[in-house]
Amino acid sequence: MYATQALTDLVPLADELDKNKVTPGVLGFIVFAALAAGVWLLMKSMNRHMGKVDFEEAPDPDAVAAEAAVGAGSAKQK
Repeated sequence: MYATQALTDLVPLADELDKNKVTPGVLGFIVFAALAAGVWLLMKSMNRHMGKVDFEEAPDPDAVAAEAAVGAGSAKQK
């Protein structure tokens, strides 16, 4: 009963609104808040998963061979 009284009091206010003005309203805010919360949770999960990564890059075979050749050449010159 009280909810219907509140709605009937707000109906005349709706006629005073500009009908050419479109606003997102409460539904737009809820959708935006849900998207923001989802992005925040995904970023938190990504940071947790990236922290678990243990990655050591294997040395480049060409660079190792070049270093060995340079090292052997300088050892012979001494």
